[in-house]
Amino acid sequence: MTDFASPVLPLLASLAGGYLLGSVPFGLIATRLGGAGDIRKVGSGNIGATNVLRTGRRDLAAITLLGDGGKGVVAVLLFGTLFSPTAAAVAGGGAFLGHIFPVWLGFKGGKGVATFFGILLAISWPVGVAAGATWILTALVFRISSLAALTAAALTPVLFLLLHQATLPRLWLALGMAVLIFVRHDANIRRLLRGEEPRIGAGKPADPA
Repeated sequence: MTDFASPVLPLLASLAGGYLLGSVPFGLIATRLGGAGDIRKVGSGNIGATNVLRTGRRDLAAITLLGDGGKGVVAVLLFGTLFSPTAAAVAGGGAFLGHIFPVWLGFKGGKGVATFFGILLAISWPVGVAAGATWILTALVFRISSLAALTAAALTPVLFLLLHQATLPRLWLALGMAVLIFVRHDANIRRLLRGEEPRIGAGKPADPA
């Protein structure tokens, strides 16, 4: 029993702790305290920084962006320091799940992009910087935020390999986050395929019923 519990319990603690950190809804907290109301009733209803920006409050959007990215950083560094690099990856995965499926909001959270980048920067800053550069380059060329996020997510496992930062836990983490980012962007992907996804700076079209 001791041999089994010794490595498993820290990983379970990392997963649970990461999830609780990730589930803190900074977008909802920032908009309510900032007097912008319930972000779930604005725009797409998403709690992320992009939707917070639709309130017209750039300050609240910046707070949300930093909070959502920061909770990924804290989860990885905290549990990586307490336990192991594997625990860091597990905590990062927990934080990502917490942001997308927060228990406090009926498991209806954000799309995970800011938390994704925070996790990457904390677990391997070269990969985080490269993924961020991928987002920026794609956004500059195509002027579509969702396409930039999807491209960065899809290329992240490759970046881990190219930059010699790959371990099995990191690769599983990157693959898992990429899959969930694609799932959470299903409406964006449909609009991209129809050629209707808005460009950066344009309004968001309503999804058909």
